[in-house]
This record gives sequence, structure tokens and C-alpha cells, in this order.
Amino acid sequence: MLEGRILKGVGGFYYVHTDEGIYQCRAKGLFRKKSLKPLAGDICRIELTHTDDVEGNVVEILPRKNHLVRPPVANIDQALVIFAMHSPEPVWGLLDRYLIMMESAGIPSVICINKDDLALSDEAAEIERIYGSGGYRIVFTSAKEQTGLDELKELLNDRVTSVAGPSGAGKSSIINALTGNNTMETGDLSPKLGRGRQTTRHTELVFLWERTFIFDSPGFSAIELPDIDEGELAGCFPEMRKHIGQCFYGDCTHIHEPECAVKEAVASGDITSERYDSYTGIYKEMQERRKY
Repeated sequence: MLEGRILKGVGGFYYVHTDEGIYQCRAKGLFRKKSLKPLAGDICRIELTHTDDVEGNVVEILPRKNHLVRPPVANIDQALVIFAMHSPEPVWGLLDRYLIMMESAGIPSVICINKDDLALSDEAAEIERIYGSGGYRIVFTSAKEQTGLDELKELLNDRVTSVAGPSGAGKSSIINALTGNNTMETGDLSPKLGRGRQTTRHTELVFLWERTFIFDSPGFSAIELPDIDEGELAGCFPEMRKHIGQCFYGDCTHIHEPECAVKEAVASGDITSERYDSYTGIYKEMQERRKY
């Protein structure tokens, strides 16, 4: 019996990376009985059925340290969310939602701004100002110009990283640049829609180098907020989290109440107005959602 990590599941087969190679496996019926679906990233045990044809069966899924619903992945050390500087134009509210989803799952995030070669003056500094205040590590890359990749490699080394972002941001191009070959299919920007064409059709865990894996998953144009109470939302903004508990009112929403430590931090510049506005907009959306 071998132990390995599931790279992807396609057409009822699971491809498992082991020290002895990659095996094409089926999942035994016991997983259906337990309503447990193997995920990319799962560490599992397999039994070999045809050694010459590198085939086998997944017989056991080892306990997960975490997992996500979107993308459906398991055992993640960190998230890398990739947005383009331009082409397609970034929707920062979408980035905020993804960061909230990761924060609610207790998974640290790294922000990668690709197509840095398209940046206008001061755009990078503005992104650093807004998201750096939350303690997020931000990497500026250009897969086309092969810049910023050494810094990115250091952040990925010895970790399992889930990658996500909107279509056309360059996720697959960056993975190809990191691996040095055309591991993933890439696509051009759709002139009609002004956004990227979808090239990744399923979530796949890519082996980069020793003990280093990276997920590629389909791009998204929208993302649902995690199933949390709006009272937990402030805790998903790292720059706000350190001020929670310092307000005059114990149940402060950080919106209408006087003597609010969060609003005072916004006034002093410790929390950026952009991130605070994002918080208030999402908070109100969550309140509306709770009515239905």
C-alpha cells in the first residue's frame, strides 16, 4: 500500500502523486457510503491493482487539516489570489470577498498582481497602501516579462498553495512560468466580453518541486460570501480585527455607533477608507441576505 496526494479527479479517476510515480485510481465504494468525496489535495492510501499500468484504488483518505468548497480542495497551507493589473480590469470587491472567504477558513493569503508591465504610475503603491494595511503580502509579477517570479517561488516553497482569481488574470501563465514548461493551457482575453476566456476546466494540484504543490482552479467572475454571521465579518478584515473589543459598545457593528475604535482607526488612517467601505457594503449585503 502506498501513500500519496491526489492531484486531480477527472471522469471518476483520481490521479495520485506518490514517491514512486503518479497512479490512476478509482475510489472504493466505501467513500460513497460515507458521503465522502475525495478532493484534490487529499492525502490518501492506495492499493495497487496493475503495477505495470500504474493503476490502483484509493482505499483511505487521511484526516484533512482543512478544505474549501470553492475551489474544492483540501490540506492547504496558504492561498494565492491572482488579479491582473489591467486586461482584464480588476474588480477589487471580488478580491475582498475571496480574502474574507480565506480568513473565515483560517487560511493565510498572498495577493499576486500579475501583468505588472501594464501598470500606470503609482498603481502598485496604491495597491500596497490599501492591502498592505491588512498585513497582506503582495507580489507584483509579469508572466510575460518573467519578473517577480523569484519572490513568488520563495513564498510557495515547501507549501501547498491554492490559487484562484478571475479568468484572464494569468493564473495558468504563472504556473507555466514557475514550472518552466506549458503545464497548463492558457487563453487570450475575449475582445467581446473584455475578460479572460476560461482555460482551466477542473481543479488540479500541480507538483512544482520537492514538497511544493500549487492548485490551479477555474477562474471566477463572482463569489459567494462564506456562511458566517455579519457579526463575524469584521474579524475577517485583519486590519479591523486588532481593534475589535476596544469599542464603547460590546456589540458594535462599526457602522453607526459612536465611540467606535474601528471608525477612529479609519479616521486616523490606520484602516484605509477603501477597505472600510468594502466592509460596510458587504455587511449591509449580509443583513439583506439574512432577511430571505
